[in-house]
Amino acid sequence: MSEEKEQDEPSRIQEFSLVVGGVASALLTDLTSQLLNQSLGQRGIVQWVGYSVAGLLVVISYLRLRARRRRAHQRRQQAATPLHAAAEEAEQWMIALGTDAGGMAAAEWFTLHEDGLRELLANEKAQNAAVDDFARICDALEAWYVRRPDPDALLQLSELLTTTAEASGRRGLAELAAARAATAYRMLGDLDAATTRLGVSSNIAAHGRTAAALKMRRQVERALLHLARADRAPAGSDRDEAVLNARDRLDDARLTRPGPDLAADVAIAINLAVVHLYQYDGEGALEQLRPALARATAAGDLSGQAHALELMGVAAWMRRNPHEAGSRWEHAAHLYAEVDERDGHARCLQHLGSAAVIAGDLDKALDLLEQSSMLRASESEILTKYLDAARRTSELPVVPDDPPRRTPRTWLRRAFRRFVGGLK
Repeated sequence: MSEEKEQDEPSRIQEFSLVVGGVASALLTDLTSQLLNQSLGQRGIVQWVGYSVAGLLVVISYLRLRARRRRAHQRRQQAATPLHAAAEEAEQWMIALGTDAGGMAAAEWFTLHEDGLRELLANEKAQNAAVDDFARICDALEAWYVRRPDPDALLQLSELLTTTAEASGRRGLAELAAARAATAYRMLGDLDAATTRLGVSSNIAAHGRTAAALKMRRQVERALLHLARADRAPAGSDRDEAVLNARDRLDDARLTRPGPDLAADVAIAINLAVVHLYQYDGEGALEQLRPALARATAAGDLSGQAHALELMGVAAWMRRNPHEAGSRWEHAAHLYAEVDERDGHARCLQHLGSAAVIAGDLDKALDLLEQSSMLRASESEILTKYLDAARRTSELPVVPDDPPRRTPRTWLRRAFRRFVGGLK
């Protein structure tokens, strides 16, 4: 009961201030009319005008007071629902994901409560004000499914949000759901379906700051689709064109950003670094990764720091500096472990294990690669090949289509192709 009184206290103060304001306005208007009467010597019309204005102000104050009381009542009712309470908590843990302020705890929370959140969404009929809480839980689960990663669950989540958006007539949520589906299809490897869903999202796009943020997201997603196509394409003009298209989309994303956003800056810079790595430009990649690392550090984003360091390791390996590459990957693996981002941790162990195979230290390589395999959410063909090499059951994986003469550029291409599979 005491908590309810505390919550009602601010609204009561606001109500009192509105009443006082209305009375004060009436007194001021009456005083003004009296002064005008005295100065103009006109009694009657001026006084009636003063009383009319005072009455109008009192009516306006009453209507505002009534609207405030109605909104406060709706907020109290909304706060009492399980959906609202779950949305508040999920949003707080979503913010903590991947950060130095509770990243591991956030991962543990989502592991424990994911099923409960999904059940709540499945059973809740989100209408009117409840739609926003419904969407907030979907946002939190998306962050978790992308980080874990779990594209099947992400696709189901997007379909659920689509149904809710259609039932509530929320155009912006429908736009977001289509973009979310595109991400899920890309993660599943269905690039054509991902492209189609991005087109749907663009077609129902609205206006405003939120729409600008979604437009930026679509540009980044298109860039990732182009990079996925580049990864599938053989060396040549098709791959080069896909990489250039990815770079163009990332430049567009940077230009369409709705305002200062450290997280967006880090994500765009990291993906531009990947573009440079596909172009075998280690120095260009580092020019993107250094500021990305600084911004992620300033934001307390351990996940962003780890990703930047991981790619710095790839760039160092391309520049024929295995010692620096190993140091970067070890640091990145430690940061990924701190926030329980297992897929990234597994990739770094795979990089280190592959480097150990190349160096001939097969016992160390076997230990690292087996750890990577246990952490992996899905199988990796290149990891399997290096594991076989470490177990002495096969030869070192050979990258085909290289000419006999190993020029520096050819060596960089060979090095990158060996390790790019570990970034997936």
